Amino acid sequence: MQKILSAMRRAIQDYKMIADGDRIFVGLSGGKDSVLLLNALAAYRRFSPERFTLEAVTIDMGLKDTKSEEMAALSANCASLDVPHHIIKTDIAEIIFEARKESNPCSLCAKMRRGALNSAINDLGGGKLALGHNADDVAETMLMSLLYEGRFSCFAPTAYMDKTGVSLIRPFIYIEECDIFSTVKRLELPIVNNPCPMNHVSKREYVKDLIKYISKDIPFAKDRILGAIYHPERSGFDSWKK
Repeated sequence: MQKILSAMRRAIQDYKMIADGDRIFVGLSGGKDSVLLLNALAAYRRFSPERFTLEAVTIDMGLKDTKSEEMAALSANCASLDVPHHIIKTDIAEIIFEARKESNPCSLCAKMRRGALNSAINDLGGGKLALGHNADDVAETMLMSLLYEGRFSCFAPTAYMDKTGVSLIRPFIYIEECDIFSTVKRLELPIVNNPCPMNHVSKREYVKDLIKYISKDIPFAKDRILGAIYHPERSGFDSWKK
């Protein structure tokens, strides 16, 4: 956990993600990234120079195969950390898979889940939204933008959403997925398995596999991609300027 906390603290300090008095809501999907982010922020607040409060918001998409016992374990983990857990019921799954029958649903699903998170945060009185995007997500997003959109682009470490008034932070941008996986396993943190029918068959999953394939011949490929993003003077990622 110390390695995770060290990298997370560096990201928080580099991009001034947390200010004194912040109310931070973790977007808690139940996946390994968001679960570890919640636990890491709960540990960080004990020694953080900034005083902040922490809460968790889970968007229940209405997927029928979500296991109730896994959700109960997720809430129990929040309680053990003294973190309020807000579960927001939605019909996102029904809209996407039954009403609209989307053939490529991931983009719309992400927008609807983000919208539900933002609305929930505002309904609860407002605050910052912390998401668990990691270093692998950074590299994959840039490559997806290049391959599918024909442009160099990536999400920013921090952002302010004008329409909702919610600020967004991504404290895990320096942490690789393999380190998250091993830490979650070692700490035996509760995970909610994703029952989405598109799980592991999305464009992101294809790009994830593509980076692994490239790395067989160019072992440092992912590091070079991340370096170009972390150092915007090399590539023009203005939103990553510190």
